[in-house]
Amino acid sequence: MIRAPEIRVIDEDKNQLGIMTVPQALALAREKGLDLVEIAPQASPPVCRIMDYGKFLYELHKKEHEAKKHQKQVQIKEIKFRPKISIHDYNFKMKHVRRFIEEGNKVKITIMIRGRERAHPEMAQQIMDRILADVSDIARQDGEVKTHDWASTALIVPIKTGGKDAKTKNQQSSQKEVQDNSQQKSAAQKSQQEPHSD
Repeated sequence: MIRAPEIRVIDEDKNQLGIMTVPQALALAREKGLDLVEIAPQASPPVCRIMDYGKFLYELHKKEHEAKKHQKQVQIKEIKFRPKISIHDYNFKMKHVRRFIEEGNKVKITIMIRGRERAHPEMAQQIMDRILADVSDIARQDGEVKTHDWASTALIVPIKTGGKDAKTKNQQSSQKEVQDNSQQKSAAQKSQQEPHSD
């Protein structure tokens, strides 16, 4: 309900119609088969717009629905490890961890501890440190590692990068490091193979 004696009126095409009384604005809206809606009650005088209110609510609801549809739902994925995990299983699980991170999800790492393993908590910590190191290029630890009698857990989240250019740059840098290491290794092997004169 519009309580102000005078209001500033905007028509359905967003044209300014000036200041008029509420009865005048209502009569104008009814002539067009539309509604008079107060859109800025705090203004002086309040601003009202002539519109199809039902259509306005429908379009507003449609926009909100589309916005929610395009919002990416970030999920928390859990991957479980064991302290004595084999290299094959470790690499297999790490592929899943990296895929989840690259998709923008958070990953909960759980190191399961059973039986005699509880007497050696450092084993679980070693696996956790290795996992965090292996994903340090795309993820970071969020919060502290939580230790329980049955497991150690940590949450890792994606690192926000500078976009495609930064990703390409990081890949090129990694490739260069691999090439440099290979060249250094080859040079060292060649040096060892060459005979030394006394």
